[in-house]
Amino acid sequence: MTAQELVAAVRNGDADGVRRLLDDGADPDTPDPDAGAPLLCVAVAACDEEVVHALTDAGADPLAVLSDGSTPVGRAVDGGSIEMVSALLREPVRFPPDVRRALLERARRWAAAGPEAELRRRSGDRGPAVREAVVDRDGCRVYERVGVGGLTARDGHDGILTELEARFGIRAPFEDLLARALARRAPDHAVWSQAVHTLSVRGDEDTWAAAVEAGRSADRLRRLFAAELLLLLLLGPPTARTPSPFDGRGTAVLLPWAREERDPEVLQAVLNALTEEGSPQTEALGRSYLTHPDARVRRMVPHTLELDEQRLLVRPESLRTVLALARDHDPRVRSAACTWLAEYRGHDPRIADALAVLVHEEDQPTRIHAVSGLAHQDDPRCVEAERHIGPVDRDRWPDAWMLTAVWRYEQRAARRAAGSG
Repeated sequence: MTAQELVAAVRNGDADGVRRLLDDGADPDTPDPDAGAPLLCVAVAACDEEVVHALTDAGADPLAVLSDGSTPVGRAVDGGSIEMVSALLREPVRFPPDVRRALLERARRWAAAGPEAELRRRSGDRGPAVREAVVDRDGCRVYERVGVGGLTARDGHDGILTELEARFGIRAPFEDLLARALARRAPDHAVWSQAVHTLSVRGDEDTWAAAVEAGRSADRLRRLFAAELLLLLLLGPPTARTPSPFDGRGTAVLLPWAREERDPEVLQAVLNALTEEGSPQTEALGRSYLTHPDARVRRMVPHTLELDEQRLLVRPESLRTVLALARDHDPRVRSAACTWLAEYRGHDPRIADALAVLVHEEDQPTRIHAVSGLAHQDDPRCVEAERHIGPVDRDRWPDAWMLTAVWRYEQRAARRAAGSG
């Protein structure tokens, strides 16, 4: 019964159920009776990263040789999902040299041919291909899924090749990774994201210099790629305990670039990178875009305006700028202004009045920020405003402290009324 339950849990994408059954002794290499392959292959085919992790954590073997000679990790490469390959490569030391070479060659073959041609070769089908855009489960990475003759694959093979090279200690040239990203001409594509991430992890002078040079290109997509990469280089690896080696060097590169950049999408990315190194010059530049015709640029303005460590305003003119943005005709700009105002810990009746208007926004996160900000302003309107938030999916809204801001306001008000604080 446990095996049947595990099969059902994997098919249903129930990662918690899979972990529970594995903890109770279910075999992680249990075969699926319909697929004729281990459940790990079923999870890979479904692009279910959480279930893949649950199975591999329990010992499911990504290198198990199946009846057709394939392996789960080989099938993951065929499937074209970078996340699936990455999930099966968490211990690359286990992969012997011959397996590494085979996986790299497999990825190169798919990348060179493209998913449609390779699926036609495998299926022998000459009918029309079916194409559709899909996103990963986090909603961050976009792919095109191609179907031919009953077979399907995502178009992430260039990114898989990038991931395999990085995991196996192969340093692909900067221009090769950039070319893989630009081939999609879509900054939200998974291959683009993988190239930016892989280069940012290197964190060396050569990569910094190449990114700076790409930022001078006449090609807007090369400049966009460079701006995204420079941001990650300035941030440094997420697990690093020391500042980025490029800390303090971004302003000299990005500030003149931002002043000259005319493409709104690229300018947005450059301003985003500039926010990692706040300075009076960055703030002045940000305020100059208050009336920029593109909402993507205006959305970045609040991020260029510094708050100190106590989340208090540094410059009065910055507050005036954000209050103006809170009345912008674009709801995304108003949302960015609302988040900034909600984080301001000083008390100002103009902020409270702006937030009281923003509690009626259609976007629920904006309403949550507005109500939280009103509560921090100790404005009694927050109590009535809380009703405008509506039901909240707490699994998708992890900042529980924001959802209790009104309760904390009421506790403070009660103490004041009782004369105790």
